[in-house]
Amino acid sequence: MRIAFKIALPLAYVICNFTCPQWVSGGDGDDASLDERFVPMVQKVVESHCLSCHDAETREAQLDLSTTHSMADVARAPQVWQMVMERVAAGEMPPADAEQLSDQQRNDFTGWIQTYIDREAERTAGDPGPVLARRLSNAEYDGTIRELTGVDIRPTRTFPVDPANAAGFDNSGESLAMSPALLNKYLDAARMVADHMLLTPTGISFAPHPVVTDTDRDKYCVKRIVDFYLQQPTQLSDYFFAAWQYKHRTALNRPEETTLAEIAIQRDLSSEYLQTVWDALHDTSVDVGPLAKLQRLWDKLPSPSTSADVVAPCAAMRDYVVEVRRLFEPKFDNLELRAVHKGSQSFVLWKNEQYANHRRTADFQQLEKMRDEGNTPDVDHDLSIPADETERAKFDRDCQKFCKVFPDAFFISERGRDYLDTPKEQQEKGRLLSAGFHSMMGYFRDDQPLMELILDEQGQATLNALWDELNFAAAAPLRQYQGFLWFERAESGFLQDAEFDFARPENQESLTQPVIEKLTELYLAKASRRSDERARRRRANQDAEADQDTKEVAAREEETNEDAHQVPLQAIRDYFRNMNHQIRWVETTRAYAEPIHRAAMLEFAERAYRRPLTNAEHAELNNFYRELRDAEQLSHEEAIQDLLVSILMSPKFSYRLDMLSDSVDTRPLSDYELASRLSFFLWSTGPDAELLQCAAQGKLCEPEVLKQQTRRMLADDRVRGLATEFGANWLDIRRFEEHNSVDRQRFATFDDELRSAMFEEPLHLFMDIVQQDHSILDFVLGKRTFVNQVLARHYGMMDLSFSGDEWLEVIDGTQYGRGGLLPMAVFLTKNAPGLRTSPVKRGYWVVKRLLGEHIPAPPPNVPELPTDESQLGELTLRETLAKHREHTSCAGCHNRIDSIGLVFEGFGPIGELREIDLGGRPIDASATLPDGSQCNGIEDLRRYLQERRSTDFVNNFNRKLLSYALGRSLQLSDQKLLNDLRIEGLTQEYRFVPLIEAIVTSPQFLNKRGHAQ
Repeated sequence: MRIAFKIALPLAYVICNFTCPQWVSGGDGDDASLDERFVPMVQKVVESHCLSCHDAETREAQLDLSTTHSMADVARAPQVWQMVMERVAAGEMPPADAEQLSDQQRNDFTGWIQTYIDREAERTAGDPGPVLARRLSNAEYDGTIRELTGVDIRPTRTFPVDPANAAGFDNSGESLAMSPALLNKYLDAARMVADHMLLTPTGISFAPHPVVTDTDRDKYCVKRIVDFYLQQPTQLSDYFFAAWQYKHRTALNRPEETTLAEIAIQRDLSSEYLQTVWDALHDTSVDVGPLAKLQRLWDKLPSPSTSADVVAPCAAMRDYVVEVRRLFEPKFDNLELRAVHKGSQSFVLWKNEQYANHRRTADFQQLEKMRDEGNTPDVDHDLSIPADETERAKFDRDCQKFCKVFPDAFFISERGRDYLDTPKEQQEKGRLLSAGFHSMMGYFRDDQPLMELILDEQGQATLNALWDELNFAAAAPLRQYQGFLWFERAESGFLQDAEFDFARPENQESLTQPVIEKLTELYLAKASRRSDERARRRRANQDAEADQDTKEVAAREEETNEDAHQVPLQAIRDYFRNMNHQIRWVETTRAYAEPIHRAAMLEFAERAYRRPLTNAEHAELNNFYRELRDAEQLSHEEAIQDLLVSILMSPKFSYRLDMLSDSVDTRPLSDYELASRLSFFLWSTGPDAELLQCAAQGKLCEPEVLKQQTRRMLADDRVRGLATEFGANWLDIRRFEEHNSVDRQRFATFDDELRSAMFEEPLHLFMDIVQQDHSILDFVLGKRTFVNQVLARHYGMMDLSFSGDEWLEVIDGTQYGRGGLLPMAVFLTKNAPGLRTSPVKRGYWVVKRLLGEHIPAPPPNVPELPTDESQLGELTLRETLAKHREHTSCAGCHNRIDSIGLVFEGFGPIGELREIDLGGRPIDASATLPDGSQCNGIEDLRRYLQERRSTDFVNNFNRKLLSYALGRSLQLSDQKLLNDLRIEGLTQEYRFVPLIEAIVTSPQFLNKRGHAQ
């Protein structure tokens, strides 16, 4: 909590100052005639026919008309009066059991409202409207953090669900308020992001998991290195096959001038190593050994004209190389020195270095041993060591060529404790990049063949940077050396003497250069003393027992032993020198990187604020950092973390202040404001680098540039944000992945995997319609859909084959009873109680979500239908609903929705096709629709929507999309734009991209309202 108050204060200021609505007045009263006609044409009708149900006390359908006394009152709620007009014009109000209006009254009433609405719509057309300052929605916050960090941290996972506005979306100031409790969650979220931040030698990066501890950082950095290793093209069979393609390029219809490098690029191989392999396969100076045999295998590969398999012989060549290469691996014994543990870091690292430095050399110990034992490793005698010295020299030369081209390993990603002399196949696995110490942390880099043979300069630089990052971020050398001090004191006991008490692992001074140099001298002195003592005792024993000849032999052996002792002593010297160098590198690089990190945080702030920083903001952030270091005495890393938290707690990041009125008059959005509005609309996240660069150049407001950027963004995978936050909220499935009303005992196939697949299906269709620029009518009239293996099994699409988790497009889903939104399991399941279907909910979903009709909430105390379809008794669900509609208060709405819902009866509670219901009754999916049309099943409903209601769908979709794009409820001033969208859509076959372009180039989208309105 060291800076919680300072960080939270700016956002708390926003709560107090920017969340109050800016109410907009309606008509200006300049049409006296319209005002005069209000009382006789509207108010009297309301008093005589409406207030019995819609007064302050009754408020049926949550509608109170008792406060409407003048045209100014209508101006305060034009959308309400538009809905009233539509219900009265349709003859739905007053209800059938109430006193009806005369034709003249109905015409006067609806005519006055329509005239007023038309006048207001024309008068205010293009008004940007009141877009309230608001916090980022949970989805926008998560998406923007993902854009800033490159990691899907999702810090709002513990936040309460965002409420939706009247249009059903959670991206408007009408619903996104801030509270003190939520403010604390924002602080926790910012700290969570800081926990994922990693300081590197060149800046900052973010890990997919918290990296607060050294172990966390180890895990992140090591995984990055190993992932890099595994991504490199080291499969030998791929190079043999690529070489074969080059050899037969003309027969394979490639131009004669095709180069090896071009083939390498096409096959994602290293062009340098492919050239090396090619040269080895065609080296005419090779006479004997494994390379000679490999050349013979190469020459036997079939030509393209034979149509024979080439892949398998190339794999056989690879297997031969791998098998033979093991025979040339060297064997290095452990270093030995009295009193020094053979598992000491200096000795283990020496042994690692020997292996690492001989990956591309041939060692003949194994072959010579096999020869001496009379074993011939190859029937063709390619590995038989010649007896003749001249032939042996050729053999050795050719074997060295073979091993230089084909190393025993390109890299080592796992290493056991080799100093225990345990066979490699028996050593423990999973110690990634480990140096192989006992009970000590330490990493060893062993990738010289990869660097020399496979990687280009860029790849070498990347790998070097990854290793530097491990040493820098995880303090690997410092911790390794501290582990050495602990081991030598506690495990081997070498440093238990009092003279070594100054070098303890818990003492940070032990890491300084003077202390390391002092320890080096004392350590070597003790090791030499112990070695000398042992040698003296051995000589004394020999002198007492041996004759002169034996003494001479012993003297020569002693001289050899003395030479041998110099190797471990030198290994100790090298160890201390190297560790000191690595520790000093970490210290120096960390000091050098501090201004780099501060600059990186300022750049991060610019991206977080979605615009360049002002000079004052630059100074404020720099001063905050200095205060944390000087006054709060925080370390550099702690200060950078708190600086990050302060940026994320700033309202300039967590609030959409870009749309807030900042002048008296309406004005165009700046390029940066437009970039934010566009990115949050299409991606539900902040603008990317290209969009910000376009804004910096001042070009984004140019219509063609804006359209070009819009098309680019729609083609990007981040348009999933639009599919999820607009599409899923429009269709009322945003939280379906938490849906738990299904009885999983009755429907055992409904598991989390199927539920997730159900949710993904409409998103895949939405993104396809967007990115392929299809008609929006494809949502309800199209036959296509997308399925994965889980969903295909649920739908009975058994003829489809899948590879892993892929999603396939089903061009004609109608052959499986699917296609478009209507028969998708996600909607059918969500709109079912769990043990039965619900024609009411399914019909309501179609009428409200797809067609945009206003359906008021049901009256209180409405009896519930049985929740289990098998418990309906003698009545069918259709008959039960018919009795329900006999109630006058229910009939008005249910007549509009039940019939459409009954059409879905061919689908069970989890969207499965069925012919009988859970009570054993045959399915009846026929219905008489509200306009008298007869309908039986989905295909008839799709035809009805196409012929009778496609305009309703288009108009509703346009309204929803425009409301979402503007981040507010629609108003009368948007009516002209909606009319233009409908007319333009008709000429463009209602394609999605032109619709988006029309919205983003509209006055409402391009401007912000001034204070005076």
